[in-house]
Order: sequence, then C-alpha cells, then structure tokens
Amino acid sequence: MDSQKSLCIILLVLSTIAILACLVINLEAWIVYAVAIFCIPLWVLSLGLLTMAKPAPEDEEERVKEPFTGY
Repeated sequence: MDSQKSLCIILLVLSTIAILACLVINLEAWIVYAVAIFCIPLWVLSLGLLTMAKPAPEDEEERVKEPFTGY
C-alpha cells in the first residue's frame, strides 16, 4: 500500500506541475492537448486513490473484516 500511495503522490505532483505549466507558459497547442488528455484525468485518479486509501477510524476494522463490494 505504501508503494501505491507514494506512486499516487508522485503522479499527483507531476500532473499538477504539468497543468500549471500549461496555464502559465504559452506552449504549443499539441502540448496543451496532451496535458488535457493525460494529466487532468491522471490528477483526478491519483487524488481519488489517495483519498480512498484512508479509512475513517470507526470504519477501519470493518474494512478488514468485510472488503468493499460496492454500493
């Protein structure tokens, strides 16, 4: 789990830097499109994985006993 968390943090930082670079620096159009297609979904995915990885203290034992099966 630690490797997944560290990978998500790295991807979140890299995609944030790429998105901010496209907003600040006047880059070529194809670079901006590549960032929009790859980095924005990657940012959302890594942020979602980081927030889902932390259980609430009262739900921590329940997650161990019963794995996530959906809603």
